[in-house]
Amino acid sequence: MTVNLRNRSSVPSAFDSVNRMRIVEIMDVRRESANVKAFTFKDRLCGRAEAGQFVMVWIPGVDEIPMSLSTITADGLSSITVAEVGEATKALNQRKPGDTMGIRGPFGKGFTPTEGNVMIVGGGTGVGPLVPLTEKLAETAAKVTLLVGAKTKDELLFLDRLEKALSNVNSEIVFTTDDGSYGLGGLVTDQAEQKLMKETFDMIYTCGPEQMIYKMFLLAEQHQAPLQASLERVMRCAIGICGSCGIGNLMVCKDGPVLTSEQLRSVKEDFGRFQLDLSGRKIKL
Repeated sequence: MTVNLRNRSSVPSAFDSVNRMRIVEIMDVRRESANVKAFTFKDRLCGRAEAGQFVMVWIPGVDEIPMSLSTITADGLSSITVAEVGEATKALNQRKPGDTMGIRGPFGKGFTPTEGNVMIVGGGTGVGPLVPLTEKLAETAAKVTLLVGAKTKDELLFLDRLEKALSNVNSEIVFTTDDGSYGLGGLVTDQAEQKLMKETFDMIYTCGPEQMIYKMFLLAEQHQAPLQASLERVMRCAIGICGSCGIGNLMVCKDGPVLTSEQLRSVKEDFGRFQLDLSGRKIKL
């Protein structure tokens, strides 16, 4: 069915509400690391989001950018975690409590919680959407193995929150740093490989740099474990129209951002190798 976006009466009401820009007040700003801040706001629709879904954040006069939700609560208290990597995120990181920003969403497909023995692997700011997932899996999974990696100790995010979420359940937590400044030295994927050689997992969840995700995909395939991975791409419309987030025959904003093993196999020519730049040109990762 083709939806005429110019005719508001033809747009399903649920979609219309989600896609409509809402202005929210920033309630709290917390510094998570030297260049990462968490912004807390209250929004009814975000309170219904699934872990792994994203919102489009509008910074007036600058740009609109996609951000994963790192906090999701039933009363609508939500947060995004912002690393300062460009003009838009720099402008956003200058916002203070009481300031406002625009929100559309939540969009896309999130993680599907699974029972049984699960592994969660996060790297860098990719840990953000894995935090509400971890809090959910603490209620449903038989065992949670959480592996979190970063370049240095100062770049590890949400340590206290993750440890609290898993404090009273059957779990194992491993932190890694490339330089060995905290936890185990080396890559988080090396620790994941060791775990996969010893245990059978009912599901692997991952988010982080795409090369890390690609490595986790290969390990999951090798050990015949299903995987759900949250990918990052350039996003403009967030509803599958502009094509800026294309990977193979999929649109990350609509078909993802969380993609399954089966979906990733279908885009293996691009996954881990290419993405589209702002002009739509394919570039190497």
